[in-house]
Amino acid sequence: MDRELTLETERVDDIPLLLAQMERMGLPALIDRHFPTHGNWEGLDPGWVAAVWLASILSRGDHRLNHVQAWVAHRRYTLERATGVEITDLDWADDRLAAILRLLSQDEAWQAFESAITRNLLRVYALEASTVRIDTASASGYWGVTAGGLFQFGHSKDHRPDLPQVKVALSTLDPLGLPVATDVLEGHRADDPVYLPSARRVRKTLKKKGLLYVGDAKMAALDTRAFIAAGLDHYLCPLAKSQCSDAQVSAYLAAPEAKSPTRICDRAQRPVAEAFAQAEFVTAQIGGEVLTWTERRLVVRSLAQAEAAEKQLRERLAKAEHDLARLNERGCGRARHDDRAAFEAQIETLLKRHRVEGLFRIDIETEADHRTVRAYGDLPMRIQ
Repeated sequence: MDRELTLETERVDDIPLLLAQMERMGLPALIDRHFPTHGNWEGLDPGWVAAVWLASILSRGDHRLNHVQAWVAHRRYTLERATGVEITDLDWADDRLAAILRLLSQDEAWQAFESAITRNLLRVYALEASTVRIDTASASGYWGVTAGGLFQFGHSKDHRPDLPQVKVALSTLDPLGLPVATDVLEGHRADDPVYLPSARRVRKTLKKKGLLYVGDAKMAALDTRAFIAAGLDHYLCPLAKSQCSDAQVSAYLAAPEAKSPTRICDRAQRPVAEAFAQAEFVTAQIGGEVLTWTERRLVVRSLAQAEAAEKQLRERLAKAEHDLARLNERGCGRARHDDRAAFEAQIETLLKRHRVEGLFRIDIETEADHRTVRAYGDLPMRIQ
């Protein structure tokens, strides 16, 4: 008697690859270790629930909770073979996934988990940690604003101050771009105080001295630089005017080193900048202890930027010269300049509008022609 053969077809897609990669990273085991559940938890452990959910998000490009259970039901055989555990559809119900989100929302546990998985990745893939980039980004949208919530009104980099935003501080290994520390912050928080906690978490995770921290001018806050220097690490960032004033820059440019800068070229050996270095002693206080270190400051002159600035300046000078010449034009509808003070104020306003103050030498010459005018010309005086 012939037996009836039943075939079930499932779409494999990239699911085995994603789950194998997560298992190699140690993701399920680390989640179970750092996010323990209470005694009433039933079913699959949170580690594999989160891993399969993450595979669903990456494979489908959809993060909605209510689609995961049906997605798992159509791929049960594939998921059981890829994970090596027996699964049921209820393990990915909406309430179970919401419980996973509550577990992952614990800040202290998340930071410990993030450090552990980063160290695991460095060990498994033999990655060399030498340079760390720290930067902040913001995302705005049509969200509701609640007291104490993440979405708040603040300085918008998207030029949308009318929309609430959330900020993300990300520390990554360069050049791989591997995240080391991630912080999701309220949208109204300033960027400067964010860099110090990020650097502290990076140091705790990597546990290595001599790292190079690369960031923008907001990383140049004195407390952040002092913390990095105290840990025998290095930093590279531009200094804002609050850290290096225009007077200090002028003093650097007057130094003998400025007369013979080093030419910097790109890969095609085309000159792009000129630079010279200055050593500066910096003093800061950390935890009641005074710390002094030597800071090597590079004064860089971009040739392209200098050429563009010179071109713009010449254009402004030409426009200002043209407008100054028109001030003396006489004609119908043009005002007479009888008041010298008012004329000088008009010149000053014109120079300020073109941003060329102090670049013109203006001499004002006044010619006076005195004539005696009789009321009746050459006629004899009228007798009343």
